[in-house]
Amino acid sequence: MTYISAKPTRQDTESLPANDNQRATRADLSFLDLINDEDEVADIARRAERLGHATLVAMAVGLAALPLLCLLLA
Repeated sequence: MTYISAKPTRQDTESLPANDNQRATRADLSFLDLINDEDEVADIARRAERLGHATLVAMAVGLAALPLLCLLLA
């Protein structure tokens, strides 16, 4: 008798069909396990925004200072 369930049973690597596209070992890892909680995501977003602002200021200073440097050296 064959049992049908919503979640199929795991197959061992020895019982899997030969396929060059599959890894030698199967893992139960999901990208959902890697997602952080909301506080960590908000902290990462705040740090990224601060880094973006610092980069923008540094680029503006560099774009303003480069012509002045060229004029002073000429």
